[in-house]
Amino acid sequence: MPYLWGVDLGGTKTEIAVMEAASLRILERHRAATPVSKGYDALLDNMASMIRQTADAAGLPLPDVVGVAAPGMKDFRTGLHKNSNTTALNGRPFHDDLMRVLGRKVILENDANCFALAETRLGVIPEFCPEARVVFGVILGTGVGGGLVVNDRLVRGAHGIAGEWGHNPLEEDGTLCYCGRNGCVETVISGPALEQRYLAQSGHALKLVDIAGRTSTDEHARDIIDHLIESMGRALAVVVNILDPDAIVLGGGVGNIEALYTRGPLAIARYVFNNRFDTPLLRPRLGDSAGVLGAALLTEPGR
Repeated sequence: MPYLWGVDLGGTKTEIAVMEAASLRILERHRAATPVSKGYDALLDNMASMIRQTADAAGLPLPDVVGVAAPGMKDFRTGLHKNSNTTALNGRPFHDDLMRVLGRKVILENDANCFALAETRLGVIPEFCPEARVVFGVILGTGVGGGLVVNDRLVRGAHGIAGEWGHNPLEEDGTLCYCGRNGCVETVISGPALEQRYLAQSGHALKLVDIAGRTSTDEHARDIIDHLIESMGRALAVVVNILDPDAIVLGGGVGNIEALYTRGPLAIARYVFNNRFDTPLLRPRLGDSAGVLGAALLTEPGR
């Protein structure tokens, strides 16, 4: 197979990439808005249309197999999609419908898993931690998720939920999560949750990047970032105690906050079951294209 095709279905954008199988060089990449408001069928049709347009633009035949990164995952027992914050997918035979609409084999994977795989194979890990064998990739953005890669291979788990630290309980009697439980990590340190906390305290609506830039003059902004660091420390310490990874990569919009790297390790150290915390917290190198590159890597022969 000379080419690897990947699609990343995001909440706001859908991206397609085509890579050379031998060199992993990107040949073609396209983005378009995800038509979430138009419903489930529109999501499927948009992906099919984008694949045809990309093939035409690259002068390539349509692929035999496509890797797809999407929020949530397929339930192995029922065949239905679950645990997606793009809720239109939940309870639907998304994988089967993708293969029907696209007319080809689809390898479907959780988007955080694709992020972790791409950063391990192509991103920050080869550059800064080439000896790392256990890598935990974190998504801190509109939602909170994670992916686990061991010896360059994804670990999915018996239920397909390996790495889903965002739905561990963090605050007893906390905010109701879309998953139906209260106080999940996602309801505490996702971007929207932090912005809502700032609004409740200050009476002003600001984006998280602006909140982070006001900590020297705004006591409410300082409280939000302190809350983020402390809460992330408690939540990630649970992951470290179980997996003890060689490296942790922080992705997503929240992952751009500098304090996560300067103060985050000390916050994790306060809760981890050890007398120190040495695991590096790394910035991703692939930007918001990690998901689509990880999706393409799913189609490598032998993977």
